[in-house]
Amino acid sequence: MIRKSLTTSILLGLALATSNAQAEGKLSLYHWFEYMPQELLDKFSEEFDVEVTMDTYDSNEALLASLKAGKLGSYDLAVPGDYMVEIMANEGLLDTIGEGELANAGNMEAQWVDVPFDQGRKHSIPYQWGSTSFSVNRDVFKGDINTTDILFNPPAELAGKINMLDSQGEVLLMASLHLGIPQCSTDRDQLKALDDLLQSSKQHWASFGSDIAKDVMVSGDAAAGMLYNGFSAKGRAEGANIEYAYPKQGYVVWMDNVVLLKDAPNRDNAIKFMDFMLVPENIAAVTNYARYAAGVTGAGEFTDPELASQPESAPPADAPAGAFIAVCDQATQEVYDQIWTRLRK
Repeated sequence: MIRKSLTTSILLGLALATSNAQAEGKLSLYHWFEYMPQELLDKFSEEFDVEVTMDTYDSNEALLASLKAGKLGSYDLAVPGDYMVEIMANEGLLDTIGEGELANAGNMEAQWVDVPFDQGRKHSIPYQWGSTSFSVNRDVFKGDINTTDILFNPPAELAGKINMLDSQGEVLLMASLHLGIPQCSTDRDQLKALDDLLQSSKQHWASFGSDIAKDVMVSGDAAAGMLYNGFSAKGRAEGANIEYAYPKQGYVVWMDNVVLLKDAPNRDNAIKFMDFMLVPENIAAVTNYARYAAGVTGAGEFTDPELASQPESAPPADAPAGAFIAVCDQATQEVYDQIWTRLRK
C-alpha cells in the first residue's frame, strides 16, 4: 500500500509538472481587429519561448458580451477602451496586478497612470489612444465637413453612402454631441430626442461595420463614415482621398488598455506580456502599425516621424476638446441599450 501510494504520488507530481510546463509556454489574447502587428507577437514568442494565440472582436460591447457569455477563463489579456475597463472591473471580470509585478511600470506616462477608469492602474496598462470621428471622400463632397450634420443630416452627395461604426458607445455619444445633450441624461425628453435622431438618421446610412470601416472608404463603397483617426490615416495611405473631421459639436477620445483578466489560464505569461508592452520600442511598433499614440514614456524615439504631422492626429486650433465615453447608471444604460437594439434591427 505504501509503495503504491508513493508511486501514485510520483505520477501525479509528474503530471502536474507537465501541465505547468505546458501552461508556462502559452498566452491567449483577446484583442481588437487589425490592431497588433504580427511581428511584435513573434518577437515576444521568441524572447520568452511562449506560444501566442489571438482572437479578435470589433467593439467594446462585443468583448463584454463574449466574456460574460462564458469566454472568461479562456483568455489571459484583453484590450478594452477606457470606459469598458471600469465596467469590467465593476463586474468582477478583471484580476489585480500585484505591487512590483510589472518591472516597467515606471514607463507609463504620468497622464495615463491615475486615470478615472482605473485609478493607480490596478488592472491595466496603457496601450494606445486616439479619437473617433468620421472621414469624408473629398472626390464626392467638397463642402464643410467639420459638423456632425455629415452623419445625422447629410448633404445629398453623401446621403445613403455612410458607414457607421457598429459601436454603441461611440454612436450614441456622437449623437448626444450633435444634439448638445449630456451623456447619461436622465431627462425623458432628451432621451426621446436621442432616440428620434438616431431612428430618423438611419435612412441615410448604407451600413454598420467597425471591421469594414476603413475598407469601405478605400473601396469607395462608402463616401463618408465613422472612423478611428488611425484607421483614417491608414485609409489615406492606401490611396483613398479622404479627410478626417473634427466637428464643432465635438468628437470621441479614447484610451485603449491591456487588462489582466480574471481566471487567466497563463497569468505569469500575461504579466510578462504587459511588461513587454511597456518597453518603449515595443509599444512604438504598435503605434507605427496602427497610427495612434502610445501612453509610454520614450516611445517617441522609436516612432515613425510622419505620425507627428499626420492631420488625423492634429486637431485644428478651433476644434473643441474631445469627450470620453461615460459610464451611465444602470437605469440610463438600459434605455441606451433599448435605443441601440431598435437602431440595429
